[in-house]
Amino acid sequence: MLSDIEIAENCKLKDIREIAKKLSLDEDSLEPYGKYKAKINLNKVKPRSKLVLVTAINPTASGEGKTTVSIGLADGMARLNKKVCLALREPSLGPVFGIKGGAAGGGYAQIVPMADINLHFTGDLHAITSANNLLCAMIDNHILRGNGLKIKDVYFRRCMDMNDRALRDIDLNCTAGAMKGCADYNRKESFEITAASEIMAILCLATDIADLKKRIGNIVVGADADGNFVRAKQLKADGAMATLLKDAIKPNLVQTLEGTPAVVHGGPFANIAHGCNSIRATYTAMTLSDYTVTEAGFGADLGAEKFLDTKCRIAGIQPDCVVIVATVKALKLHGGADKSSLDKENLTALNGGIPNLLKHVENIKNVYKKPVVVAMNRFATDTQAEIDTVLKACQGADTKAVFTDVFLNGGKGGEELAKAVLTECEKKTELHFAYDLNDDIRTKIEDIVKNIYGGDGADFSSVALKKIEDIESKGIKGLPVIIAKTQYSLSDDATKLARPEGFKITVRDIIYKGGANFIVAVAGEIMLMPGLSKVPCAEHIDIDENGNISGLS
Repeated sequence: MLSDIEIAENCKLKDIREIAKKLSLDEDSLEPYGKYKAKINLNKVKPRSKLVLVTAINPTASGEGKTTVSIGLADGMARLNKKVCLALREPSLGPVFGIKGGAAGGGYAQIVPMADINLHFTGDLHAITSANNLLCAMIDNHILRGNGLKIKDVYFRRCMDMNDRALRDIDLNCTAGAMKGCADYNRKESFEITAASEIMAILCLATDIADLKKRIGNIVVGADADGNFVRAKQLKADGAMATLLKDAIKPNLVQTLEGTPAVVHGGPFANIAHGCNSIRATYTAMTLSDYTVTEAGFGADLGAEKFLDTKCRIAGIQPDCVVIVATVKALKLHGGADKSSLDKENLTALNGGIPNLLKHVENIKNVYKKPVVVAMNRFATDTQAEIDTVLKACQGADTKAVFTDVFLNGGKGGEELAKAVLTECEKKTELHFAYDLNDDIRTKIEDIVKNIYGGDGADFSSVALKKIEDIESKGIKGLPVIIAKTQYSLSDDATKLARPEGFKITVRDIIYKGGANFIVAVAGEIMLMPGLSKVPCAEHIDIDENGNISGLS
């Protein structure tokens, strides 16, 4: 079989204006970036379509193919003559050159032009990085030039769109002031990956330029000598930052290999941010189609929880159906199988891993009260006994499960899944939440752990408790909580696979994101700046003298 990049490069793409016509999008609302990409500038949106959320079990080293299934599902719906649009996140260069690879799907279920999307695309992430680092430069310049705001502690961090563990802890020495008679200073600093930055979160939550600028102005950059928060608008940084993001805030339009429209915009990670594409992109897709297929990052305990408890609340939307993606191989890994033997039938390991899938199913059905379809990404090595075991387990949970072949067959392999999803979309349901927005911060965190992770609650470090007290003493309340933790487990311990019980998560830090307007609880050993693996994907990516790219996936 051809590689992902070979399949993508051999595809005959349609002109982006032809794709826009499928959404009844006029050329006045389209800003082409070449022949196959465009920005959408839709002034008025009226979300009306059915919304399908695609999520997954806790990810494993074998991969689950959530984006691939999302694309194959949309193509399958299009084959059933439905007016459908994808709403996906943009890839980050960190995973592209790191261990995970790109985020444009795989096999015959991809969005294209794949290389462009996985690399610089339309420059959105670079604009976010620039806006973020402009604020950092203005903070340090303000302090050097006399520090009129009396900033004592700086909270806001620089970012870059790359995995680089060397930037997790650095010394910042500002000595330029000595030449001008100003005081020099130094402090500890650290970088975040762009996908974890507050600017990324803000871009994905802002509804328009005015909202974007307001949110940027409310960013808490640090605290003054009296313990009061200092915000970006006090540095007069909001106008310039919003200007840098004037094009980045517009969603991007591309297509699948089969010509299904795809709105791709924003890229926050689900394990360290809120893990969903932009509200503007979702609104746009829901305005222009009858069915919108979107995804949330990593497992349903991370991306789906944040989509449902945070994004849906802020955007005023709710899914009509939730698809949970898994594979037989991944479930066997959760059940203790060795990675080297996943091609062999192992019903013991499979039965040991299935509880992870069923916990996510229970969460969607019993906590959020939404219909569920399980999408099993089929592999050639899946035996009939293994397939029957999964189907029986899902049947016992009163949940429809479908084995899909979208990787090999694109939309044709997703038709059965599409039919199941369309049926569930007709059910009338109302979204419930995992926690009460008006509860205190500790209660909300503990409710997520108990209701979604299946744990017994949370232990808080003295640092976290002090920050919670400080935030709540300032009258800041009623905000969603984003838990940053490992994606590999329902707990905050990556080694606890399947469905652990009797655990607590450890909250070591609390961060108030004043612009994004949510609280981040940092649990376990999660890092906001990932590092490269021993053999990063970058070692296998190359380009020849004719401009042909290899190794990109």
